[in-house]
Amino acid sequence: MSTIPATPSPATIPPVTGSPAPAGDGRRRRFTDRFTGGTNSRWFPYLLVLPLALILFGYVVQPMFATFAESVGVDAVANYTSFFTNSGVARSSLVTSLIISAASVLLCGIVGVAMAFLLKRFSFPGRRLIEAIILVPAALPPLIGAISFQLLYSETGILPRGLQQIFGTAEPVLPFSGIAGVLVVHTFTMYPFFYLSAAAALAGMDPSVEEAAYNLGAGRVRVWRTVLLPMLTPALVSASLLVFMTSLASYTAPLLFGVDQTMTMQIYINRTNGDLPMASTYASVLGVVSVLFLLGMRWYEGRRSYRSQSKGVAAHRREITNPLGRWLALGASLLATVVLLAPVATIALVAFSADGSWTTEVVPAAYTMQNFVTIFSDPNAFQPILNSLQMSLLATIGCIVIGVLIAYAVRRLDFRGRGVLDVAVMLAWALPGTVVAINLISAFSTGNAFSFGQVLIGTFWIMPLAYFVRFLPLVFRSSAATLAQIDPALEEAARNLGASWWRAFGSVTLRLMLPGVIAGGLLAFVHGVGEFVASVLIYTSQTAPISVEINNRMYSFEVGTAAAYGMLQVVLIFVVMVVSGRLETGRRASREAAQWTA
Repeated sequence: MSTIPATPSPATIPPVTGSPAPAGDGRRRRFTDRFTGGTNSRWFPYLLVLPLALILFGYVVQPMFATFAESVGVDAVANYTSFFTNSGVARSSLVTSLIISAASVLLCGIVGVAMAFLLKRFSFPGRRLIEAIILVPAALPPLIGAISFQLLYSETGILPRGLQQIFGTAEPVLPFSGIAGVLVVHTFTMYPFFYLSAAAALAGMDPSVEEAAYNLGAGRVRVWRTVLLPMLTPALVSASLLVFMTSLASYTAPLLFGVDQTMTMQIYINRTNGDLPMASTYASVLGVVSVLFLLGMRWYEGRRSYRSQSKGVAAHRREITNPLGRWLALGASLLATVVLLAPVATIALVAFSADGSWTTEVVPAAYTMQNFVTIFSDPNAFQPILNSLQMSLLATIGCIVIGVLIAYAVRRLDFRGRGVLDVAVMLAWALPGTVVAINLISAFSTGNAFSFGQVLIGTFWIMPLAYFVRFLPLVFRSSAATLAQIDPALEEAARNLGASWWRAFGSVTLRLMLPGVIAGGLLAFVHGVGEFVASVLIYTSQTAPISVEINNRMYSFEVGTAAAYGMLQVVLIFVVMVVSGRLETGRRASREAAQWTA
């Protein structure tokens, strides 16, 4: 009996391929996937995280231990005993710093939340103008912001002198000095933290909850106390943390307004006088206070849930219809515009004044372009700009490489100690710049393994290292936020198609992360260009950045040239803000496109 051979089904037909892959390639691929190439390997997360953890330990954690060791080195705990038992400068400096920081949080909260409530809940003449310029103070570098307010509101400032001339008084009218001057600077430069947080919370808040409270008979004060403020708590806690930490780390405002008894000023004074152990004691205490406040605010925020269970729509702005109210709103808008733009206008005005020509006049009497000509034509004058650009660029490259990898490890990999890595990378953000500088001085005044046996203090490399430590969290947070919006399935699909982990990460994940990475890198770069607090403790005459040069010119009474340097910084920051805004717009468009095509 004859049979007909069965036709093989397509499923049983072996695939047609080229020349078979050598056995060695398969073995190499399995070896790579097992140890370095695959995220499913139990070894891969630790092989990726180990060098990152070493970098964080060597340049963030270990310098903190070195500072503490320096503070207890010779006299054991004598410095700490003197700090906490005596009622002299040490205790007064700590109390003054805490009072200034708490007052700054209160004032910034009042201004920032009030502005957010007015701009997000009401429509009135001049609202769009204020919205366009309300973040201008945030664009000022810390040193330039403090200098601009000194030129405006101090005893020798434009406003008190102008009022003195108008009213014919013997002394300047309403000058700010001391702690009052510091609080004015902090309020007008830090309220954007509260404004941004509160505005975002108000924009997404369900109005039905507030309306239900009114319908049940609650008054405006009770609604604010029992509904709005509790719903704003996460935003207020976040902003309070930022303002408190920034105020506690403030050095430029106390320096320019003559408040010597603050922690940051005492760190600088003791370091300048050669008393590094006492400077390390101040730095250690200030670092502990900063970290404790960070942990305390996080604990307070996590005590309860602040989520609304309703599903209403965002609140609409209420139109101000009262004629008197509209005129008052217009006047307040114009006044707010003048106040917000005055610091930048002052720096621009003084940048064109001739050095030494402004003495007792209300505004400079002589103007010239020579300040800018000198900066760009004199090699010695241009060197600080070159230093800042070089050091900030090197630090930014390091922040991008390490920040992106840490963000990937924290967001994508599963390993023991992931939370510790997250805390370690943000630790430097919680430390004031003066503390970071003292940490690096204590750690790298002698050679060690992390400096390859070289002494870094007094060299070019200590400055980019300080910028790297300070601004790594900016790139990390921006990269992590972008990575959280990327579906891991995209990378897994590339891996399933045969790509190695490195190729999948570089060609898929990193390309999708690029807008967030660039935005974080730009922020790190521009912060590096304007950095002053850490730089003033570790710079040399050959490595002085723009901010230190501005400070030196101010003390040499070359106010015009100092303002010209500052104006260049402001222009650079505005350019970066525009670019970052375009990148953010591109990211929103990409997310919306992904939602429509999903």
